[in-house]
Amino acid sequence: MNLADMLTYADIGQLSNIASHYQCDCKRNSKHELIQSILVKMGRRDFFEEQVGQLTAGDLRFLNSLAFDTRRGYSLEDLTAVIRHSFGDEGTEKADLTELRENPREAVARYRRSGWLFNGFTQSTKYTFHVPADLKDRFRNVLRTKLSANVQRAVEPEVYRDEQGLAAEDMLVLLKFVQGHDIELNPEGFMYRRYQQQLIGSLYVSEPLISKGTWRFGYGRSCAEYPDRFALLYDYAYARQWLKESGNRLVLTERGEEFLAEGNQVSVIQIFRFWLRLYKGAVPNLSSLVYWIGQCAKDWVTMASLQESLGWLIRPFYYDTPQMILEQRVIRMLMHFGMLRIGESGESGTVVRMTALGQKTAETCLHISDSDPSTD
Repeated sequence: MNLADMLTYADIGQLSNIASHYQCDCKRNSKHELIQSILVKMGRRDFFEEQVGQLTAGDLRFLNSLAFDTRRGYSLEDLTAVIRHSFGDEGTEKADLTELRENPREAVARYRRSGWLFNGFTQSTKYTFHVPADLKDRFRNVLRTKLSANVQRAVEPEVYRDEQGLAAEDMLVLLKFVQGHDIELNPEGFMYRRYQQQLIGSLYVSEPLISKGTWRFGYGRSCAEYPDRFALLYDYAYARQWLKESGNRLVLTERGEEFLAEGNQVSVIQIFRFWLRLYKGAVPNLSSLVYWIGQCAKDWVTMASLQESLGWLIRPFYYDTPQMILEQRVIRMLMHFGMLRIGESGESGTVVRMTALGQKTAETCLHISDSDPSTD
């Protein structure tokens, strides 16, 4: 439903609260006048832009999460969880709402007063909350203008890195390597470093092994011991049941043998969707970040300005700072998918640009909800 529809179904108490919040000049006992006055006020483009411009970073993160959520309704518990992530301190196991001077219930009441949230209007939905669809669209449009204006354009760099097609190729290399080698696992269930070095060295894109004692968790089952790109490929192959950890050996399963024998191609889009699901515990708004990178980096832009434009959307994840998450967990992984190029310019430093595949894939993130557990 759009705002006009939700206002029609709202009770006069909420309408009066919204009108008071926006200082509408109308009779408080006339539902028709209240609705018309609110629609006129909120319908003005300059007024809406001004209201969004006055929101705090926490409010913007909260509304951004809702704008990219495909759920039809939210329970109070759902909204509380989103509020805690948007305002809380994700560097610890509890959210202290450092930016929010109110508890989550008070925040929900404030969003209701400002016309962002409405209760359902049927017996089965009256205890759930809903966001007007047209407000989601308008919010995204205003935020798109704001974010795009903050990035600095750059000329094409002298050199850049493009890995299009290599993730799919390296998945096949991984499967064939396991098929052709006797790979021993350590007591923790990971490959010994000599096997890691041999296998990763045979890939089209090599990575340094993980240093002992490095803090790593939250990005998949094998990220603790394997480099980021390889860990993702490994976890995807494991999830597809192409690989199996059998006793102290890593072996190719019957399903993996069949996949190779049939000469099938690996879908980088499926690996990408698996990545969204795998990383969203640490980066809950990952799909919206990919979308905004697609909007901001249609041309070559500087990494520094992209960080400045988008960094506030990201909450820390334990020891991972927002800058680290954007650069290493998001930007670099998009490059590994062949969806983004990273270059070095003597004039602008590190620069990035989405590829055609990246642009197309980023657009689909409008329809991928971070709340959906089955994004793969």
